[in-house]
Amino acid sequence: MNRYKAQRQVQIDESETPKYEEDVQDEEQQEENGTRLRPSDSNVTEDQEPFMGVKVRRKASLRRECKGDYLDVPSRPFLMKILQKQGDNQVLFADKVLKFTSSGKMKRRILMITDFAIYIVDPDTDALKRRVALAAVDKMCLSELSDNFFAIIIPTEYDLLMASTRKTEIVTVLVEATKSASDYELEVVFSNR
Repeated sequence: MNRYKAQRQVQIDESETPKYEEDVQDEEQQEENGTRLRPSDSNVTEDQEPFMGVKVRRKASLRRECKGDYLDVPSRPFLMKILQKQGDNQVLFADKVLKFTSSGKMKRRILMITDFAIYIVDPDTDALKRRVALAAVDKMCLSELSDNFFAIIIPTEYDLLMASTRKTEIVTVLVEATKSASDYELEVVFSNR
């Protein structure tokens, strides 16, 4: 059987990575629109991209539409009741997330971000589990890998470790909300430790 195999060697020049038609078209579109991807000195660029040049990104997350309220909060009376009781009415972001407890268990939760606070709601019991004022949030920690985990660091209380497929949007909304609510920019820390 071996005598029928071709006796040839193939050498591959690895000095230049191949460009595919999709990549070339994407680069041309970016040059036309003037939105060339580039790292910046601050965490948030003008097109609200806090991960540029620091974090490994999945291709599907680069051009994702940001909706904000993925749960349609006004159509859920128990969520509206919680917000009205606390005095909030403008929902900037709402979606289901996974919250990790200190013992390592995963719990399904609803994460709502308003212009003044972060709400963690239990979807099974429709109960408010935690409310954190945006002014109490010190920073957000993310890894440099393409994962869904993020931590919200609160010095006066215990921290929140969560996972969401919409992490980019959550970080962007939190940075913008803290900037408008308390005149300081939320620090976003990237570390693999």
